[in-house]
Amino acid sequence: MPVSSNTRTEKAPEGTLRAAVLADSDTRWKWGSLTAARLLGDDARLDGYLLRGRATPTPRQLDEVGVRADRMSEVTAVEFLREMERAPQEYDVVVLALVGGAVQAVLHGLAHAWREVPDRPVVVTGYVGVVYEKLADGLLLRHGADVVLANSAYDAERFRAVYEGVGADATAVTECALPFLGGTPYTAEHDPYTVVFAAQPSVPDTPADRMYLLERLVRHARQHPDREVLLKLRSKPGEHTTHIEEIPYQKLAQRIETPANFRLVYGNMGEVLDRTDLLVTVSSTAALEALHRRIPTALLTDLGVREALGNHHFTGSGCLVSWDRLDAGLRPEPDPAWVARQGVAADGTYGRAFDGARATVAALLGRDRPALAPYYSTTTAPGYLPRVLARHHLAPDGSPLPGAPAAGKDPGAVRQIVRRAARGAYRHGVQRVAPVIRRMGEL
Repeated sequence: MPVSSNTRTEKAPEGTLRAAVLADSDTRWKWGSLTAARLLGDDARLDGYLLRGRATPTPRQLDEVGVRADRMSEVTAVEFLREMERAPQEYDVVVLALVGGAVQAVLHGLAHAWREVPDRPVVVTGYVGVVYEKLADGLLLRHGADVVLANSAYDAERFRAVYEGVGADATAVTECALPFLGGTPYTAEHDPYTVVFAAQPSVPDTPADRMYLLERLVRHARQHPDREVLLKLRSKPGEHTTHIEEIPYQKLAQRIETPANFRLVYGNMGEVLDRTDLLVTVSSTAALEALHRRIPTALLTDLGVREALGNHHFTGSGCLVSWDRLDAGLRPEPDPAWVARQGVAADGTYGRAFDGARATVAALLGRDRPALAPYYSTTTAPGYLPRVLARHHLAPDGSPLPGAPAAGKDPGAVRQIVRRAARGAYRHGVQRVAPVIRRMGEL
């Protein structure tokens, strides 16, 4: 269901900083909107733009994130770019909270739209959480933004090394932290003692592995009837997040009998962590949120420690354990040095984590910015870049291709119905048809 674009509020007071956040999923909207607030202050005007696609957040998902915008619109990349071209001085900062290919396309589109605008907005991008795969690919697709945020000292070192290694300017890399860390530090057990498993949409990605994790969680609940055991879910069937969820735990749970102290829960992760005594996951960013609050945190090794699972990122953390050890009562103790390098800031320094990024943005706002110049161009990547741009209806020079969606008007009722039907058909194909085809291929 599209978000209405007719939700303008009164004009912001003179001197108020203004940010536009373009996001393509609920988790990236959360990251982008909170990042804008960290950089510009809570009193900044925030306009949200949701990139139309398979993961466009539903109203329920937006409510769960809990971040309110002064205006919210659902747009295509071309519609967003035409809006930016129409009024380039309307915003001080533009935050691109998108998958890498979309970031690259919008950067080239903005470079074209603002080619003669010296006082253009500052463009910021980054990652929603742990960067455990496609490091070079994702980073080079984000190159060209004025600020590329790194969520830790560890990430900042890796990001600069990648850029410098291909001869790209690395000065945009700016260390900060995840913007959604916070909450009251954990000090004592709750009554009842609560174990939370943070599910991930695509990790692991096979029905057998997901059923194994669910059965172990249910077994833990049976072995500890005095504990409350919660399966924290990211989305409801039919909704999508940053990653595609083909095998929802909700459907797997219908196949087995569960004890009374086991429940499925939704909601804001911070609120769930308020009552958590042990956070268990494979590799979710929720682990960093829990570590920040000093909540005992376990990264499971049952399915191996593998790049495909993302739990390899936590080697050295002291938190990699198996369900057998958790069943026996183990409470993992994180390594302080590892935690410090990961930007978790459990030592109370989180309040200063964005000081450098705020100073960088303030300095950029104080002068004219050069034209955006991504590393990928028709000279450096002539066989790759045109395909990336064409996915978003952009020509190799960043201009809209003929036939791209028109801006300046809302889609008609028929087009809205067609879009909803197409999105529903896509999600049905992902969740129902694709798994069947794969199973048939394994026969």
